Amino acid sequence: MAHTRYAFIKARWHADIVDRALEGFMQLIPQDRIDVFDVPGAFEMPLLARDLAASGRYGAVAAAALVVDGGIYRHDFVAQAVVDGLMRAGMDSGVPVLSISLTPHHYQETDHHRAIYAEHFVLKGREAAEAALTIARTRADVSKAA
Repeated sequence: MAHTRYAFIKARWHADIVDRALEGFMQLIPQDRIDVFDVPGAFEMPLLARDLAASGRYGAVAAAALVVDGGIYRHDFVAQAVVDGLMRAGMDSGVPVLSISLTPHHYQETDHHRAIYAEHFVLKGREAAEAALTIARTRADVSKAA
C-alpha cells in the first residue's frame, strides 16, 4: 500500500472552496502520491473519474465539487447525475471512486458561507482520504484471506 497512488479531481466552480478538500486529503496521504486533475465543473467529473479508475494506476479516485442552488433547481439534477456517475465509475472499474461533492440548500456568496464551506471541505477531504486508506486495507485483507 505504501506505493499506492491516488487521483484527485477538482471542479473549478467555486475553486477557492473546492481546493480546500485537497488540503484535507493531503493531511493523510502525501502530496507525492496524489495526481491532481482539474475539470470545469462537477458534471465533468464522472467521465474523468471513470478513465482514471480504469487506467489501473490508482488505488482510489476522489472527486470534489460544490454544486450550489442557483434558484432554478438545476443543481438537483447535476448533483444526482454526478453522484450516480461517480458510483458507476467505481463499480464498473472496481476502483473506489469517492465523492466529496456537496450540494448545500442555503449557500450564499458571503464571506461567512465561504468560510463555513471551505472548512467543511477540508474535513470532507480528510474523510475521503481515510475512506481510501481504509478501503485499500480492507481489500488487501480480503485478498489475503481468499
